[in-house]
Amino acid sequence: MTQMNRQRLRITFAKGETLKYISHLDLARAWERALRRAGVPLAYSQGFNPRPKMAFAAALPVGYTATAEMVDILLEKPLVPLELAHRLAVALPPGLQVVSIKEVDLGLPALQSQVRAAEYRVSVAWTGDRADLEARIAALLASPTLPRERVRKGRRRAYDLRPLVEDLKLEDGDAAGYRLWMRLHHGAGGTARPEDVLDTLGLVDVPFSVERTGLRV
Repeated sequence: MTQMNRQRLRITFAKGETLKYISHLDLARAWERALRRAGVPLAYSQGFNPRPKMAFAAALPVGYTATAEMVDILLEKPLVPLELAHRLAVALPPGLQVVSIKEVDLGLPALQSQVRAAEYRVSVAWTGDRADLEARIAALLASPTLPRERVRKGRRRAYDLRPLVEDLKLEDGDAAGYRLWMRLHHGAGGTARPEDVLDTLGLVDVPFSVERTGLRV
């Protein structure tokens, strides 16, 4: 099959509560099985162990839900996006849902390299004073630097969290706690996680849940 016959489709999808504790590897396997069940003409890599040519925008940490994840798939022959959506509607497991499908140019860079930021909605079961929380957020945003350390493979690495926090807002709150919205840098220059922000706000030790609501490319 020639390159001219191939098609690259970008699937935006949601990952719900029933699958929030599966790993990224298991998520990829679930998508691979669903695409096969749907009879999608996937393109495969060469070699001893061929793999379907599919690439996720960014791994979703275990325990997070999401409403706008993205995966690119390469097809050996074109398929109308609406037809693919209909096929996946009956092939995907509970907890995965297609939001949209569109064709993208074959020559675009790898999807993962295009991600510039991630947006999150974080619910925190903290029942302290609202004005106190607003003051903590304002202090974080006003800080010129936020020195932190990250441990990877047993080694400590110092980094500055402040340039990685692009935006942070208090959305609302009630008797059960508060809801924060944040946009964090992702990719070249570093990647931040909501837990880093909560820790800086003094909230990481209270129960919280995270929903990734968008990936900016």
